[in-house]
Formats: sequence, C-alpha cells, structure tokens
Amino acid sequence: MLLCIDIGNTNIKLGLFNDSKPRAHWRIATDHAKLADEYAMLLLDLFAAEHIQVSDVTGCAISSVVPPLTPVFTELARRYLKQAPAIVGPGVKTGLSIRTDHPVEVGADLIVNAVAARQLYGVPVIIIGFGTATTFSAVSAQGDFVGVAIAPGLYTGAEVLFRFAAKLPQVELARPPHAIGKNTIHSMQSGLIFGFAGLVEGLVKRMRAELGGHARVVATGGLAEIIAAETDVIEVVEPDLTLMGLRMIYEMNQP
Repeated sequence: MLLCIDIGNTNIKLGLFNDSKPRAHWRIATDHAKLADEYAMLLLDLFAAEHIQVSDVTGCAISSVVPPLTPVFTELARRYLKQAPAIVGPGVKTGLSIRTDHPVEVGADLIVNAVAARQLYGVPVIIIGFGTATTFSAVSAQGDFVGVAIAPGLYTGAEVLFRFAAKLPQVELARPPHAIGKNTIHSMQSGLIFGFAGLVEGLVKRMRAELGGHARVVATGGLAEIIAAETDVIEVVEPDLTLMGLRMIYEMNQP
C-alpha cells in the first residue's frame, strides 16, 4: 500500500491507498517541535487502530509546505517504513506546466491539488483550498497551472478578530440565523461565514472571466463544506483531493 503524507501549516493529512482505492486516512495537528520518533509512534498507533502492519506499506509520497518537517517525515519513512519517500518538488514529474512568473514559489500542495482536479474533473478548473490560507488555483483550458489568489483562512480571520479586538470573543464557525446579526456572536459568524462565501463568489467570477469559458470549481480542506453550503459556485467538495493528487504523482514517477 502507498502512504501519502500532506504536511500543512495547521494539519497533517495521511492516507493509505491500496492501488487506487483509499484504505484509511487520518488528520493530525502540525507540531513543529515533534521529532521523527514522536510522529512515528503516533503513526504506528494509527496503523494499529486500523489493523495495518508496517510491512503493508510499499511506498511513500510526501507533499510539504512546512520545510522544517520535510526531513522529519523523510527520516520517519526511511527508519520506520523502510521506504525512500517521493517528495513533491523540483525534479519530480507532475505532468503540469506551471505558467507563473516564479514557478518555484508555487506551494507543493497547490500543485498536487491541481494535478488531481485536472485529472478528475477536467479543465479549465479552479481549486479552492480552505486551510490556514484560502487559496484559489487556476488551471487553464490547456491544462496549465496559470496562477493563484491567496486570502486569509477562515480560522485565521476568526483568530485575528479574537486576538486584536479586545471585546470580541472566540466564536464557533457555524452558520448564523441571519446575515444581520442581533448579537456579537451572530454578527461575527455572519461576517466570517457569509463574508467568506462572498469572497469565494467574487474571486471565482473574476477568475472564470480570465480563464474563459465555464471553469469548474472544486473545493478542498477542512472548512470547505461550511462555505460550500452557502454558495452555489462550488460544484464539488473533495476533502481528500491532495492525497489523491499525491497518489497520482507517485505513480507518474514509478519506473
């Protein structure tokens, strides 16, 4: 089985694939202070809960936007899984042409998501990633990665309000009863949930116009479902898009 690891700023997603079929997947908190041995013990516990043996893992693929953790998980793969991981980066075949000013600046997660969305849903396509940041990646009708828009993440925006506005509390990221809030909590929820839905609609409209034609819109990330429920421009929600893309890239790079 193939173990795919997506290392993000807030969460680390792990997925096991038996050929193209998902066998298990997990999400754990990103901790920059953890060592390879500590992450390995956590991974082995997750394996045990699903009755998976280390010997079942025959390959490993890693996508990371947290550079200090890339060698940590590389060490984990080599020591505990006895696998040399395929790491998304320069020299790895993705089948994707990156048409930006500085291709090396494009995050590995954005590339992996674009590879998966292009293969699964066709082109042109816009991929929205709801994470620490909210990213809008555009793939043209020719199948090229042509650019990104980056906005604050939903959790990030809520945390900034709580931290820097002394009288505003932490609130649950849930749909309020009305857009016009009658109390502080509902007012903040309206701004966050409906405000981000408006952000999505506005950016998608502009990107579709620049891409030409009707680009499909695919959303991924832990908060995708919340925003997708408030707007009809998101056509597909796929929480495991990054893991799927990692599997595809791994297979492209096999002899």
